[in-house]
Amino acid sequence: MKLAILGYGKMGKTVEKIAASRGHDIVYISSGKLETNLLKAADVAIDFSVPEAAYTNITKCLELDLAVVSGTTGWLDKFDDAVKFCKSSSGRFLYASNFSVGVNVFFELNSYLAKMMAGLKEYEVKLKEIHHLEKKDAPSGTAISLADQIIEKTSYESWDHPPKDSKTSIGIEAEREKGVFGYHDVSYNSEIDSISIAHNAKSRQGFAHGAVIAAEWILNQSSGHYSMKDVLQLNTTT
Repeated sequence: MKLAILGYGKMGKTVEKIAASRGHDIVYISSGKLETNLLKAADVAIDFSVPEAAYTNITKCLELDLAVVSGTTGWLDKFDDAVKFCKSSSGRFLYASNFSVGVNVFFELNSYLAKMMAGLKEYEVKLKEIHHLEKKDAPSGTAISLADQIIEKTSYESWDHPPKDSKTSIGIEAEREKGVFGYHDVSYNSEIDSISIAHNAKSRQGFAHGAVIAAEWILNQSSGHYSMKDVLQLNTTT
């Protein structure tokens, strides 16, 4: 597979190492304005850029008939536009707020637990996430995905950061600490007891490894918009 890496920060460099170890050719790396003539030499692009660049990167890849895998967060106000662009261009686009295999299993647990808790009004749900000091967006894309799953299964209507005193909104706490790669906790609390599930990432390896797996997978797919649930065939809650 000929791979382009868009965004050459810590995640991009980890993706480069893992992709090379799996026998893939890195044909283009960019952290700025895209050079079309070089980019189009790739089969698949992996985007771990910045929120301001993500939409442009994705649509440019789709214009060039490159499959694109994106893990950039903080730009999702344009996500629906990206999906429409993918459809109109008959492209291949995969987005995940988190590519870790463990986190995607965690998503399934979260959705299933939310479905079970939906009728138990004595419990109040809260989310907490902790990341490294360099992470720019808060709350994390993963935390937002967790909240959206709960909203889909329950009577909650929205999420808030910082948390507000509301019965219809899910409060999300976001902390930044040195050396934390990603911690997410979902808790349901009542006056009697509490129930919680959590995921703790020990390194960036899981995120980068999942992104490369997604790139390998989408290369052989027909046109469409995909997620890590498709890659990992996680359909336990559907």
